This record gives sequence, C-alpha cells and structure tokens, in this order.
Amino acid sequence: MAITVAELVAEPQLGLTLLAGYAGTNNRITWAHTSDLPRLWEWVTGGELMMTNGLSIPADAPGQVALAEALVDAGASALAIGEKMHAPELSPEFLAACEHLPLPLISIPYPLPFISIARAVAEATLLEESRRLRQTARVYDLLRTAGTIEDHWQGLLHGLAAELDAELFVVDRRCLHPWHPDGKPLPEILQTELAPLTGHIPLAGKKFQWHRLGDRHVLMMDIPTHSNALLVVLPKSDPHPDAVVLLHAATVLGLELSRTVLSLESQHRLAGEFLRPAVDGRLGVAELESRLSAFDVPAQDFMMVAIAADDGERLANVHVELWRHGFPAACLRRFNTLHVAVSTAVTDDVLIHCAGPDVRIGISSPTSAASIQRALQESLWALGSAKGNAVNLAHYAEGPSWLGLTSFEEGTALVQRLLGPIFAYEQSQDGDLIVTLRTYLDTQRSWQKTAAALFAHRQTIIYRIRKISELTGLDMSETSTLAQLWFALQIHEAMHQ
Repeated sequence: MAITVAELVAEPQLGLTLLAGYAGTNNRITWAHTSDLPRLWEWVTGGELMMTNGLSIPADAPGQVALAEALVDAGASALAIGEKMHAPELSPEFLAACEHLPLPLISIPYPLPFISIARAVAEATLLEESRRLRQTARVYDLLRTAGTIEDHWQGLLHGLAAELDAELFVVDRRCLHPWHPDGKPLPEILQTELAPLTGHIPLAGKKFQWHRLGDRHVLMMDIPTHSNALLVVLPKSDPHPDAVVLLHAATVLGLELSRTVLSLESQHRLAGEFLRPAVDGRLGVAELESRLSAFDVPAQDFMMVAIAADDGERLANVHVELWRHGFPAACLRRFNTLHVAVSTAVTDDVLIHCAGPDVRIGISSPTSAASIQRALQESLWALGSAKGNAVNLAHYAEGPSWLGLTSFEEGTALVQRLLGPIFAYEQSQDGDLIVTLRTYLDTQRSWQKTAAALFAHRQTIIYRIRKISELTGLDMSETSTLAQLWFALQIHEAMHQ
C-alpha cells in the first residue's frame, strides 16, 4: 500500500516536521510532486504530497487559507514547505485552516533535497505498482465478464464500482441526466451540488477534477470519445481510487459506450430505410406494425414529430438523445427536417431538450401504423404553425391557427384550388412556373431581380407570370391575389419537406 503522511514524517533520515493537520496523518501519498507555480492545486490529480520552496505560498492570510482549501478540494494528501527558502511567514489563520480541514502541513529541513522525499515515496509505492497492474487487468476483463447483453451496462458499472470501492455515475455534462437509459441517476442533492461545477472546462491535459462536497470528495472526469459523457466518482473510503486505474476505468466505459452507439447507428440507418417507403405509402399495415415494433416504437400508440433546423447536421444525434432518455425512435432526415416516429409517452420538454436550442418542432396527433402518412402531414402542418407563430413547438390542432387555417386538409384544399392548375400544366409541359412564382414573390415582384435569380431573360419572366395568371384565372396585379398565392406556396412547401 502507499505510504501514509505519518509514516513519511516518521522516516528518521528525512527529519520532517509536522506543523499542522494532525488529523490527516493517515492520508496515503500516491506521489510526491514539486511545484512553485502560484495555483498549486491545479497540478493535483489526487493523493499527492505537494512540495514547494515557498514561492507558491501567498503572503496574506486569506490567500494562504484559500490555498489550503483549494488543495484539499483538489485531493492533495499533504503540503510540504522547504524552510529557509522563499516562504512568507505562515499566518495563524493558515495553520488553523490546515488543522481544521485537515491538510497535513510539513516543514522540510534545510538543506534536505526534495528528491530525497520523492525517492522515499517512490520506493514505498513499488508494491503498489504491482497491485495497480493487477487491478488494471481486472478492469479490462470486466468488458468480457460484466453480464448478459441486456444488462451489460449495469453489470459493467457495478463491477467497476466494486473494483474501485466507489459509487459511479455516468451522466451528460450538460444536464446531469444519466448518459445511458439503464444508468442510475445522480441523487438529487448531488445534482444540486454538481450543477454549478459541470460547466468548468478542465485545463488542457488535466483529466481529473476533484471537488469537496461537505465531508466527501467527488471526482469528475471526462470519458474519452464522448464529449459530453462525464464520469462522477464518489469514493467510499480512503485512499481514493488510483488515478491511473481511474483513467483505465474511464477508457473501458468509453469503449462500451462506443460499442452501444455503433449499434444505435446501425439501427438508425435501418430505421431510415424503413421510414422512407412507410411515409410514401409503399408498405402494408402488417409490415408497418412489425417494423415499428422491431425499432421499439409502439405501433398502436406513437406520433410523428417533424424537427427543423437551419443546419440539418445539428439533427444528426437526435435519435441518440431520445434513446438515452428512454425513448427509442425511428428517424428519417430529409434536407433540414428530421421526421421521427416515437412513443406518445415522450414529453414536450424531453423533445426540446433532445433536439437542442433554436429548432422548430411539430407534433402530430397520437396515431397507429395504419395512419402514418396522415400523421406525417399533421406533423408538418404543426411544424409550419411553429415557424409561423415563432414558437419552439406546436401540436397539430392545438394552439393558434396557421395562416388562418386549422387543418392540413384545409391547407391542401387551398393549395389545390390556387396552385393545382399550375401543377397540372407543369406535368404536361416543361416549365418552371412554380419556381418563377416563388422567386417573383421573394424579390418583391421585381422582373429584373427575378430574371437575374433564375438566369433568364426579363421577357421570359413576364411570359411565365402571364401564364400563371391565365392558368389560375387570377389578376396578378391585385394584392389579394398575390397574398393568396403566397399563402398557398407557404403551405405547399411546408407540407413537402
């Protein structure tokens, strides 16, 4: 086992003197490190004896007390100061703080080289290295022995917790929710304490963030390969888990999360391949029900959700976020809109949380496999309502109407009445009337700007607008006509995302 503070001080050849912090003499020292930088605690990973010639010690009493508190919070085992060097006078407040925390405060006699202390600690930890190697091997073997496929995540966490003699939680740094749907949530009191700390960005290369909460230390460390996955470690006893073994434990968890996400991506690809013909009406009801159930979406009680973002890449991980919160989903992305089939049990707050900020969400009525196409249209209508009314989320047939209409049937009828003749003409003739109309309205009815945008002659644009007037029977010089056509275009585009 690692040498304790008391055992190190008792080494006669070193001649060390304990000045304060007697209650902490059973602290185990994992390493001895020398630093004279002002923020001494930033070089602590847990269990170190920090040695300084005094340049790291503030001259004022409040600064000295703050240093002692920061070292204890970071997990330092003791502080050693070389005498007759550069240390300012140690204030009574500093000595009292070291005694109270406790932080063992050691005086290094002049001219004892610091390397002598480091060598004594290193020699005492040779047996510890052998124990560390065996423990690391057991940590990696847990990937094989943690349990069945169904409970592998919990089995892995329980095995690591037993090996490290600590409580372990894997959470999302952004919200402190469990990262895995089978994960154990943080106790509410711990969430409250950790919430202000999770936004702190660790120094480059610093893998550990020890914090003192009440009478316990809590470690937060990032899990490699998953930017927002955070491992929270609550040691059950002293000494704290070995820093190197903790890094290996985080790596093992990262490997398991990567395996899980890889499986999710395979499911996500298959779900997209299924949803495409499903919403296009090319699958029978029996097959729809079977395939939805295969993706853990309840075939008789789900809803379609349309999520739009300016940058479609921002929607790439919505299926992972939903799964993490316990809601498996089948997703299909078309340009900047994501279509999601998910259980009606999912709440608005969860959808907004999983989709992220600055997106618009439209939600259909509860539906079954037989009505998936209608549900898709309802979700797109609700999405158009969310955009038109400048809200994050809208439910179909709830809240304010959109463009004065209350259902997608009314919208479809309006589109067919106003734009139907144009669509029919374009099916039989080569033409760009709809594109021309949209551009004409977007450029405030400027012939010249429309021609430039479409790389066409001005006379060609004039001809097309006259053709639209002829087909629809509408006077294109009337403001009411232009308003109706604009409404129809908005609805058509919203319903065909």
